[in-house]
Amino acid sequence: MIPLVGEGGTDTLIIVALIIALGVAAQVLADRFRVPSVLFLILAGVIVGPEGLAVVTADVFGPELSTIVGLSVAIIVFEGSFNLTLTKLRESPSTAIRLITVGATIAFVGTTVAVRYLLDAGWGIAALVGALLVATGPTVITPILSVVPVRDRVAAALETEGIVNDVTAAILAVVIFELLASQGNSATAYLVEFVERLSVGMFIGMATAFVLWFLLTKVRLPTGWTPQNARLMTFAGAIFAYSLADTIATESGVAAVATAGMLLGNSNIPFKETIEEFKGDVTIVVLSFVFIALSALIEFDALLQLGVAGLAVVAVIALVLRPLLVFVSTTGSDFTRGEKLFMSFAGPRGIIPASVATLFAIELQESNPEGAALLAGTVFLTILLTVVFEGGFARQIAEKLGVIPMRVLIIGGGRVGRELAERLEERGENVVIIEERQSAAEELRNEGFSVREGDGTDVELLRAAGAERSKIIVAATGDDDTNLLVAQLAESTFSTETIITRVNEPENVDAFEELGVKTISASASTAWAIDNLIERPAMSRWMTELGRSGDVQEVEITDESLAGKTIGDINERLPEGCMVALVSRGEENTVPETSLELECGDHLTILGQTDAVHEAIGQLHPHD
Repeated sequence: MIPLVGEGGTDTLIIVALIIALGVAAQVLADRFRVPSVLFLILAGVIVGPEGLAVVTADVFGPELSTIVGLSVAIIVFEGSFNLTLTKLRESPSTAIRLITVGATIAFVGTTVAVRYLLDAGWGIAALVGALLVATGPTVITPILSVVPVRDRVAAALETEGIVNDVTAAILAVVIFELLASQGNSATAYLVEFVERLSVGMFIGMATAFVLWFLLTKVRLPTGWTPQNARLMTFAGAIFAYSLADTIATESGVAAVATAGMLLGNSNIPFKETIEEFKGDVTIVVLSFVFIALSALIEFDALLQLGVAGLAVVAVIALVLRPLLVFVSTTGSDFTRGEKLFMSFAGPRGIIPASVATLFAIELQESNPEGAALLAGTVFLTILLTVVFEGGFARQIAEKLGVIPMRVLIIGGGRVGRELAERLEERGENVVIIEERQSAAEELRNEGFSVREGDGTDVELLRAAGAERSKIIVAATGDDDTNLLVAQLAESTFSTETIITRVNEPENVDAFEELGVKTISASASTAWAIDNLIERPAMSRWMTELGRSGDVQEVEITDESLAGKTIGDINERLPEGCMVALVSRGEENTVPETSLELECGDHLTILGQTDAVHEAIGQLHPHD
């Protein structure tokens, strides 16, 4: 053991500074490598824990460790519940609701049974592990989504699942822990005790939220509220709610902070964004304590005792239960098979399981040391393996499954916008619609589209909808002035690669084209479609199927190994059901002969059946 000793023994202050430094370093590394910080925190905990340098052990903080971890859990749960807003739930697809209900039930029951029979644990400990491992959590999901830009509805489902299950898993775990601690009581006595504790927690949480809301919105200070005061007061309120509730009724503190966080997060309080940022910074510090404390409780001998059975539990959770709950929850939805598989392999466990498991393991060490070791070991092993394999290889998994689409932002959810969105989504693209009319936005959302409600010319709304990351922005409203302003914003503010606008009045076409915007005239396109139907009926009927049974795609030759190859060589490589119909080189477009040699920068137009065209694009322009 490395001696960190002062005049009075072990220098706790230095150890605290070390833990904070390790937490910050873990966050920096996580941002650098774009993986969940949980991985680096666990590794740091192992290095300085009893199995490593033995700087941090369960004895360092003595009996106060439970209090420190308890307050850390309070802050983490408060942050998660603060982010659980009704707006986010309304914007999430219906699949998200099934994930947090049906899916969570499958995860809880399946994990409990697996732990009970594979690890020969008691039903109480098994259910406690099952409750904790329901949670995925935004702190492990968000880093994955930052490097894997999946369709918004996929991201919304995963984010909503993580936020909601973080809170519900913590509360469910408290319920089971209380049942485990009250096994000597009758069922009636336990039920009464549980209701009392839950009521105490909820009442104190509601009272705290009301007081904070009243102070921030109704009390006018001579100099006014500042962001700093609002942040500190909210933070103090969360700590006070947890401490008071836990003092009055043990284990009611989690319910108190969850209630306070949800009420405040859904209320109209000033400086909400700065409060969220502050809570995020504080959470980084407390996470360091939680994960390093968890690692200090873990003995490698205990993990080795889990052995093959422990690995089997993790395999059941990650490879059986997770795909099962995802496919059940997405039944009847518009998610593609690749997206369902990606969601199945994007469920790493993180913050809540680790923090609450640490708290309960500490409290169980005297009364049930074997149960405490099994609880901490199973949770630790599951977090480590799922974060490493699911978080670390998320990008590669997504590319293999082909779930990284082109991002398209459509302004206007009327007939044109809806039809375009439907076609693009059928092709697997990531489409977000901005619609100002509330009824239309709700209808589109119910049909499974990703929708942002509001004015499409609002810069902040465009930014929130992902305009900065969109490859294409389409202005498809029935008002030319609105479409022109959207085009100007896309060009000047977001530097969008491709801007396409619908022009309702033919005389306005010149104004749009002066901006260099691609225009589609409603009257001209209708006349062109009618002319095609008259002169080229078969072609016209096939064109209506583009993006469905048939497709036409354009790909640029960037792979130097393809330069010098002939069209004949390329056609031999392409799957059946498609062909190279056009080659564009500079401003010249030609129907190619088989002897034409390709050059880097050439654009090939591939025509054929949808699946064959997509496979051809993947061959000619693979992901980096």
